[in-house]
Amino acid sequence: MNSLASRLNQAQPYALGLFRIVIGLLFACHGAASLFGVLGGAGGSGATLPAGSWPGWYAAVIQLVAGALVILGLGTRGAAFLASGSMAYAYFDVHQPQALFPLQNAGEPAALFCWAFLLLVFTGPGALALDTLFRPRTATSGTQPEGEDRKTAPATA
Repeated sequence: MNSLASRLNQAQPYALGLFRIVIGLLFACHGAASLFGVLGGAGGSGATLPAGSWPGWYAAVIQLVAGALVILGLGTRGAAFLASGSMAYAYFDVHQPQALFPLQNAGEPAALFCWAFLLLVFTGPGALALDTLFRPRTATSGTQPEGEDRKTAPATA
């Protein structure tokens, strides 16, 4: 049992990275559909949203851009925070006035995206993210963080 937990812990960054990529892709598809009429268009009608229309067009831009950033793992926490907030707004402004529960007001996708992106805010991007290319290297990887003096150990024979 302990080895199973150990294996799962080792795979955790990759599972989180895959979760990030799938959520980002689904979110970006919503934005692309609304902005460009692809994948069924806005609301499945094949149409696009008029440029600058509030709040739909702006939400679609956030979906496309934040979704793409999350897929790439570039600025993941910030993009996920913006995406989570936009979905919270969508839920409370569009869905919740119709009925109390997401199942009753067709707000399940907004609620799920909101919580999925909020999770990414706290967990970070996981494996396979471009953020890792720009992360400062730590002392264990061969370089010292800025402001820390390198201590030399006595030579041993």
